Parts: sequence; structure tokens; C-alpha cells
Amino acid sequence: MTLVKQEHGGDPQTLEDHYGRPKQGWLDLSTGINPQPYVPRKLDLENWGSLPSASSLSKLRRAAATCYGVSNPNLITAAPGTQSLIQWLPRMRPSGNVSVISPTYNEHALCWHNAGHKVIEANNLKHVEKNSDVVIVVNPNNPDGQQHEPKDLKRLAESQAKKGGWLIVDEAFCDVSPELSIASSVGLPGLIVLRSFGKFYGLAGLRLGFAISDPAIAESFSSLLGPWAVSTPAIMIGEVALLDIEWRQQTLLQLKLASERLDEVLKAFNLEVVGGTYLFRLVSTSRRGAIYQSLAERGIMVRQFRLEPKWLRFGLPGNEESWQRLESALTHHKDREN
Repeated sequence: MTLVKQEHGGDPQTLEDHYGRPKQGWLDLSTGINPQPYVPRKLDLENWGSLPSASSLSKLRRAAATCYGVSNPNLITAAPGTQSLIQWLPRMRPSGNVSVISPTYNEHALCWHNAGHKVIEANNLKHVEKNSDVVIVVNPNNPDGQQHEPKDLKRLAESQAKKGGWLIVDEAFCDVSPELSIASSVGLPGLIVLRSFGKFYGLAGLRLGFAISDPAIAESFSSLLGPWAVSTPAIMIGEVALLDIEWRQQTLLQLKLASERLDEVLKAFNLEVVGGTYLFRLVSTSRRGAIYQSLAERGIMVRQFRLEPKWLRFGLPGNEESWQRLESALTHHKDREN
């Protein structure tokens, strides 16, 4: 496979260095992060200056177990973001063959490659190498929104377990498609599910994520991460948010409506929506470079992909002013094309 310099959304500094700072500031639509973050009804700041306690971490794990449908909280490891887990996982196995369903979040392939594993790209589950020691699936996928049925993933997990292999399912965007989750199936040997907190809850800067795995792998994670890996603020906010069912249900509906509105906006400018989730939409267009440039000149960041020359990913605007700003910028570009 071809590995290139890693690029991510959410980097306004790079564009600012190139285009200068727009008068309105940057409108960042380059990520798949909820633009309406979770705000706790009450913030208790009293314990924020203290190191995290074992009891508070246990409460967080129980909240995550309730939210994700996991019967045993001890199968859950809390971490300072799933990125840290993605980087540790390749160092928990001897070098081997790793199949990654691609194109997808590029840190998976890079981290396994850098740890000395042979990384093989496959475009769907049917094309996974039979001799794969590890299979990695992002479900639903980022950036194209490809979905894999839980029954197919469970079948693959069982197949991997028989030969001592792993199936890693990154469910970073599964909060908006909960029917796809196989977190409740964890307990099968070698099945590892990763859950992101920051995307759905709009709190990526809090740095909180979870691994759900069998007891042996959970113990390895705990040893590698060490004490106090997750901050006290992340533990306290995470526990409250994960148990806030009403907010979760309302947010899921709001994101659905916002993604449908974004589809309508993009289609009105003859941009073909080819995939995505309720948190982002993926467009395929031969005019990618011109559109990206035009939006950037007007202070709007979207996400382009070096290895996919027609793709642009649009996140959700967070308020009416941002919606109007996006439509105005697309209108300006359309007028310039004509």
C-alpha cells in the first residue's frame, strides 16, 4: 500500500498561513465533529484539581457500559482519546499481516505499518486476506459512510478468533448509527471495539475514548496506559454525558435533520453526495480543487483527500449564520464558474 504524510481535518492554522485570516474567522467544516457540543447542566469544579480516583473511573466505565450495551464494565478501558489506543494496539502483537478495509481513517494503516506489520488494503470484507492476523474495520466508515452488518462482523470475529487473530472495529461514528454496533458482542476472544466520545458529543478537545475488549486485552491496555491516563474533567463530563439519554435522542434527531439539509444545499449546487453519516457528507466532483480553493478564500474549511482526487468532505454548520455563510460561498463559486 502507499503511505503518505498524514493529514487531518480541524487544522485552520495551515490554511491561515496560506490564505491569511478571514474577517469572519474560519468556519471549520473539515471534521466530523458535532458542532453543537454537549453542555453539562451542572459543572462541579471542586475536584478538577485532584488526580482521577479509581472509583470515579469505575463510574465512567459503568456509564460507558450502559451507553454502549456492554454487560461487563470491566471489559471497557477508558483512554485519552481513541487515537492513543490506535497507536498502542500495533505494539501489543508480534509483527504480522494486517488487513485494513480502505479507504478509511489513515492513522490505522500508518500506526501498524510503523510498528513493523505488513499492511494490506481491502475494499470490503470479502477481499480480506485469509492469512490476516489482524483485520481493521471502521463502521460506519470515515469518510464514505460504508456500513457493515453486525452479523458479518461477528462471523469475521469468530473466524479471526479460531486462529488467534484480532478483529478491530472502530465505531467512532456509531453513535449516529447505533444499530451497527457490535459492542454488546465483545467477550469473543480477539474482538476489540473502539468508541470515540468527542465526535458525537462535540467535545473532541476533552480527549476521551474507549476500548471494549476481552479481559486479557483490557488488562494489557490498562498496563500500557498507566495511572491517571484520563483527566478528572474528562471522567466527570463523560460519565454525565453518556447517561444523558434525553440529550442523546434529541441530538440524533437534530443531526439527522441537519445532514438532510446539507444534502439539499450541496445538491442545489450540483455536487453529488456519495456517502457519509449524520455528522458529515462526502461529495465527489471533478471540480474539487476549484471548490476547495474558492471556499478557503472565503474562510471555509472542508476536507480534501490526497489519494481520492474527486472527494470533498463537508461537516455540519453549527448555526444559521454558518449555514448562510456556506450557501453564500457556494453561490459565489457558482457565479464565478459561470
